[in-house]
Amino acid sequence: MFSGIVAACGRIERIDPLQDGVRLTVDTNGLDLSDVQIGDSIANSGVCLTVIAMEGANALFDVSRETLNCTAGLDAVGNEVNLEKALRLADRLGGHLVTGHVDGVGEVVSFTPVGESHELVIRAPAALAGYIARKGSITVNGVSLTVNRVESREFSINLIPHTVAVTNLKHLKAGSRVNLEIDLIARYCERLLAWREEAAQ
Repeated sequence: MFSGIVAACGRIERIDPLQDGVRLTVDTNGLDLSDVQIGDSIANSGVCLTVIAMEGANALFDVSRETLNCTAGLDAVGNEVNLEKALRLADRLGGHLVTGHVDGVGEVVSFTPVGESHELVIRAPAALAGYIARKGSITVNGVSLTVNRVESREFSINLIPHTVAVTNLKHLKAGSRVNLEIDLIARYCERLLAWREEAAQ
């Protein structure tokens, strides 16, 4: 489990092909690895991955073909990735509860400076649009954010300068693909309502 508060912005240094997927070598760029062990989870731009080895400041992860097909940004050397270690029970929950399981890939419609901030507009997959609500939480590339406006499949977010500076969201432009994870509360509410309808039949 994660909170969507990015601890470091790393970079994919190497991609080695596996039989069904790839092995990523990620420069963790100052992320504290002193308490990380083999088998621990680290979110890479919203994707929960298991550490399989560490080489100095680098962490290595095996990524399945299924994960690569369902996410964005893990398939090219040089790509920056937002990094967050898994939560401990005593940690502050600065964002919202995030599983690290990407629900779908959205497309950036626009990324526009507005004063000192930026407005980010994203088009969500149709299957996810109903879960996104004004003033609700959503995770974009592993970053916990608040939705400002929703119109059909498109939603907008205000990014403060700090968020832009310390995450890979700074590189977004129209057409960029981003990993989206909907709020857990929305997911469970939908399931509860669906179950009540099924039980009533």
